[in-house]
Amino acid sequence: MNQPTKRKVPFGQPIFPEKRLSEEELAKRKAEDKAFAERCRAISRRVSPELIKEHYDWAIMIEPDSGDYFIDPDPQVAFKNAKQKHPVAVIMEMRLNETGTCGRI
Repeated sequence: MNQPTKRKVPFGQPIFPEKRLSEEELAKRKAEDKAFAERCRAISRRVSPELIKEHYDWAIMIEPDSGDYFIDPDPQVAFKNAKQKHPVAVIMEMRLNETGTCGRI
């Protein structure tokens, strides 16, 4: 019969403790994420007022380094278009609405 496998890593412990990030690295990554999001939001605030009129609640994919954005009612299509032009870039998804959010919590 099948015997349950014995757990090698105790609950609550990291699987690879040697790969744990330092506090400085975590703070650096958090600051980079915050700066990336702010650059994307700046582009969204600039282009959203004119796009909302015709494309309310469409997905907008933003690549902040170039300032390019891609819109489509289907988020997968917008993302595909963004990745075709910027294959290695990090893309932020937002919505063309009052808040820019993609859903509800």
